[in-house]
Amino acid sequence: MTTSRARGPAAGLVAGTTPYAWPWGGQLDPTRTALVVLGPGRGLSVVGTGAGDRLRSLVDVVLAAGGAVIQVVTAPPPAALGPELGAPLAAMGTPATPVLTSRGIDGFYESGLETLLREGGLDHLLLAGAGLETCIHSTMRSANDRGLECLLVLDACVAYQVDLVGSARSQVEMSGGIFGAVGETAAVLDAFPSAHSAL
Repeated sequence: MTTSRARGPAAGLVAGTTPYAWPWGGQLDPTRTALVVLGPGRGLSVVGTGAGDRLRSLVDVVLAAGGAVIQVVTAPPPAALGPELGAPLAAMGTPATPVLTSRGIDGFYESGLETLLREGGLDHLLLAGAGLETCIHSTMRSANDRGLECLLVLDACVAYQVDLVGSARSQVEMSGGIFGAVGETAAVLDAFPSAHSAL
């Protein structure tokens, strides 16, 4: 397992994350890692986008490595319009994964997400999905407050407004990574021990 993780620049780390090498403790353990896939209940979806394709690869590799994938359907922002949406991964043909429903934009709000993570010993989170500057950002902040180590997988996210992607990233990275770190899908895939055999 250790030799498999040594594919990147340092064993146990995801390559190229900013503003610090992720995870903070320097050891990526798939069995402690959950990919949290977020999406609002209506109006915006990752399905059919390049981010959705990358998300599907993340799901496959995280599950193959012994990690967890959890979907959270959040309440949409007040101004969001559009059709009702199901679970974020429902239309992508992914393996069955837990689906939680949050009553707010924050994925932790009355959803049972924290309980599921604590009971599973999952304290390293990869965050992706739809609603970068709303539900994903809000959930990442809440996760940080709960002492969880977070990586925003930026290119596996869809934003309501593309021009807000830069500021959403900057807010995560400020003050040395106040809410966690930011990385890209390819580096995450390469860091997992089963990445090459799963793809």
